[in-house]
Amino acid sequence: MSDDDEDLGQLRRRRLAELQDAAANEQQAAQEQELRQQRAAVLRQILTDEARTRLSNLRMVKPAFAEQLENELIRLAQANRLPGIPVTDKQLKAMLAQLQTRMREPKVRFG
Repeated sequence: MSDDDEDLGQLRRRRLAELQDAAANEQQAAQEQELRQQRAAVLRQILTDEARTRLSNLRMVKPAFAEQLENELIRLAQANRLPGIPVTDKQLKAMLAQLQTRMREPKVRFG
């Protein structure tokens, strides 16, 4: 019986660890969802409909670049340094151009 008790104990510990991992993953997913909702709410407040559409289109093509632009917009809004609220599509295009020039990767030339 002791082997069976040990096996049962191991199974219980393993199952408990699996449940704890699942709960931690679920909690992390809920926190990430909350953060996404907060970001979306801030962006709704600081962007016009046209600017949000442009940002959404950009997110489909270049998700990392769109996230960086969102971070920049949120940071500027929190510091009260946006040129105007809500940010228009024209202003967003100017910010995109500025951010692109900062992010241009240097070209490597051989020969």
